[in-house]
Amino acid sequence: MKVTRIFNNFFHSEKAGGLTLIFCTMLSLFLANTVFGENYLAFWQTQFQGHSLVHWINDGLMTIFFLLIGLELEREIYNGELSDIKNALLPFSAALGGMLLPAGLFLLLNSGTSTQSGIGIPTATDIAFALGILSLLGNKVPTSLKVFLTALAVIDDLGAILIIAIFYTKTLIWMNLLISLSIFGLLLLLNRLKVHNLIPYLIGGVFMWYFMLNSGVHATVTGVLLAFAIPFSNGDKKSGSIILQNFLHFPVAFFILPLFALANTALILNSDWHYALSHNYTIGIALGLIIGKPLGIFLFSYLSVKLKICKLPEDINWKAIIGVGFLGGIGFTMSIFITLLAFSDAEHIDNSKIMILISSIVAGIIGFIYLKSVLRNDCVEEIEE
Repeated sequence: MKVTRIFNNFFHSEKAGGLTLIFCTMLSLFLANTVFGENYLAFWQTQFQGHSLVHWINDGLMTIFFLLIGLELEREIYNGELSDIKNALLPFSAALGGMLLPAGLFLLLNSGTSTQSGIGIPTATDIAFALGILSLLGNKVPTSLKVFLTALAVIDDLGAILIIAIFYTKTLIWMNLLISLSIFGLLLLLNRLKVHNLIPYLIGGVFMWYFMLNSGVHATVTGVLLAFAIPFSNGDKKSGSIILQNFLHFPVAFFILPLFALANTALILNSDWHYALSHNYTIGIALGLIIGKPLGIFLFSYLSVKLKICKLPEDINWKAIIGVGFLGGIGFTMSIFITLLAFSDAEHIDNSKIMILISSIVAGIIGFIYLKSVLRNDCVEEIEE
């Protein structure tokens, strides 16, 4: 299977980024639970231009992360795994199942309660963490499986963006939204006029972000919109989209996401922290990520192949899809991100973060051990044949 250099760059940056995220999460939890804990938490609440540092990270820097996700999705659609409808439908079906079943399990326990708004929390997949764990398996991982997980996670994150835009918009200021969308329309026009210089798109993107931020719709939506306004052209190294994607790999993987992890996993674990695991909403998160994700990804993939809607790549089997399903249960960054929008109560947020961390670790460990066994056995079978 031919894999483009841009995909390899993306995969390896996310791989290293995932390992960096693990380190930053452990560091943040450690610092928060030392004698410096209160000062550490207070640091992230430092005010700058009327907003806390954590707010600037979540609403500002994370927009750049979603810009990178949008650029990768654009590349996949024009010149990657998603450019062939038959190939695209498999990760799309998997992502759909990986969102619907976790949401259903969460809703089963929380329907009609004050925590129902957390329905989107277990629907997300953390690309960096998932690919970071997959990378630990080395060369035994088939290329098709890497591409499948990447496409699945990218589509999953796009789904998370839609969930954020539709369900977590509490107030709407139409004038600012219309101005932001008008700027987006202007950027699309520049694209149609074959303006390839990145500067007008980036300047327009800043203004689009500002008005989106003040419209009530979460500003990170701007990142995906801007990605699709930037010209892809023929997808060569001179393409504005590819140039920007290559440029963003390093700062996103080694600055933005680690900073997000440091700021949002600063949790003080008291002696009674385990009580956080007994609430309906935290149990719903655990069921969604550990059971709903792998079950939804596998079932929807299996049904779509059996119904001949799409086909399974020749170098992977259903056992590998199950393993990837568990890696899809690593919600971490995106699940925490949605938690901050779903709940306003600090106790709900902290309890959810604890369960997200535990569930993501459990899903990651199961996925790693299972895939290591499956891929090793497959290699042995190939040698024997």
